[in-house]
Amino acid sequence: MAEGSEKLELQVVTTERQIVREDVEEVQVPARGGYLGVLPGHAPLLSEMEMGELSYRQGSDWHYLSVFWGFVEVLPDRVVVLAEVAERAEEIDLERARGSAGRAQDHLGKTGDGAVDFKRAQIALQRALIRQQVASHSAAGLRSSSDH
Repeated sequence: MAEGSEKLELQVVTTERQIVREDVEEVQVPARGGYLGVLPGHAPLLSEMEMGELSYRQGSDWHYLSVFWGFVEVLPDRVVVLAEVAERAEEIDLERARGSAGRAQDHLGKTGDGAVDFKRAQIALQRALIRQQVASHSAAGLRSSSDH
């Protein structure tokens, strides 16, 4: 990428595949301690990633991914995300995510299952809700494009 460029190269990879390799104008990443906004020329940093929604902008279009744990490296002209799990909005099965959320909520409603099971259910619920949120962006995009 040319020095002084108004774009960043965004790479999002898991151990299984490369999810994104695009030139973008802006990235928002769920870093440890809160969301991190990155624009071209950002100071270098390395951070752990939490579960959440990663979004990036190309022109006026926003794109969304669910990401779960990993690391993000930020350089002035590049953002590299190494995620345990990542999926594009259009790859998420919204009904499956809703079912997962329901099962996790049911499990959380039961008492006496132990602290480990409770924590797993909390994580499962959070993952399902993030996946629903990310998938809803894709569904909203489909609705708005069919309205034109």
